[in-house]
Amino acid sequence: MERIYNFSAGPAVLPEEVLQQARDEMLDWHGSGMSVMEMSHRGKEFMSIAAKAEADLRELAGIPQNYKVLFLSGGASAQFAMVPMNLLRGKKSANYINTGQWSKKAIQEAKKYCTVNVAASSEDANFTYVPPQETWNLDPDAAYLHYTPNETIGGVEFNWVPDLLNGKTDMPLVADISSTFMSRPLDVSRFGLIYAGAQKNVGPAGLCIVIVRDDLLGHTIAGTPTMFDYKIHADNDSMYNTPPTYPMYICGLVLEWLKKRGGLKAMEETNITKANLLYELLDATDFYHCPVAKPDRSRMNVPFTLKNAALDDEFLKQARTRGLIQLKGHRSVGGMRASIYNAMPLEGVKVLVEFMKEFASHHA
Repeated sequence: MERIYNFSAGPAVLPEEVLQQARDEMLDWHGSGMSVMEMSHRGKEFMSIAAKAEADLRELAGIPQNYKVLFLSGGASAQFAMVPMNLLRGKKSANYINTGQWSKKAIQEAKKYCTVNVAASSEDANFTYVPPQETWNLDPDAAYLHYTPNETIGGVEFNWVPDLLNGKTDMPLVADISSTFMSRPLDVSRFGLIYAGAQKNVGPAGLCIVIVRDDLLGHTIAGTPTMFDYKIHADNDSMYNTPPTYPMYICGLVLEWLKKRGGLKAMEETNITKANLLYELLDATDFYHCPVAKPDRSRMNVPFTLKNAALDDEFLKQARTRGLIQLKGHRSVGGMRASIYNAMPLEGVKVLVEFMKEFASHHA
């Protein structure tokens, strides 16, 4: 069977060599006589898998020792509730930046637990830009500031990290980095908490990784379920209950793959090259259009429309015959979207660009 180029926004493409290793180890992991899916999460075999995954993650991302790494279930969406439950710390409000559909979902969930101050929003332009920080109206008494550095659906990305009141506040910065996690270096020390669904750049669906500063643990609101308390998971090394063991294993393999490829700086350089190839084509013709403001374009998720929307179905049909799949845009915005995460090879983007050039020349 020939592999295709999968541009899905998530669950997304995984490195082929990771899939091959998982295949080879499916029935017998390292002579244990068991598949990882069969292992006790408290057995020495799986405990070694979990420990190595965390160690590699800490090394690659440069995670300081005063931060806990949690491997949780529930996806990133569970964090929309867990963040206010854990980080309000007696305060009544939280700041949120609204730059797209995932920001909106986080805001709606947080409203169940606190007053949400939407400090800035780009909804006035259909979420096609990032509001400049000088326009933000932050509540200085809020418990934290939450933002989404990359909006997977709209393809809008912060190319900068917010500087909270020039460092004159201890307000924690919280980020949903699901679609950019491990795609570039990140100074973890600038954040109080970051969280990411794994199914973009580091593994299959079912796993969420939370990185939280340890002084923020242990301050949950009244009535917080045990399973939603970060401290419970931190105190038990993510083993309070049975964690998503197989996704953790695959995540560990992906982290090994990243290390072999030179780490996050090398990955960033490759991702910039891939994104530039696609955006250069979009800007070189009026047949295609990217709605996102140039300074705020995502490296991971590239939305675009065709000049004639009546050609959308034909574009997708012909793309599939070339082995290019999952290019249809999200139902809320339409058009097309190419998600080019870490595991999407440069060759895949080149094939897409060549197809797009040919399609435009035949339908101009």
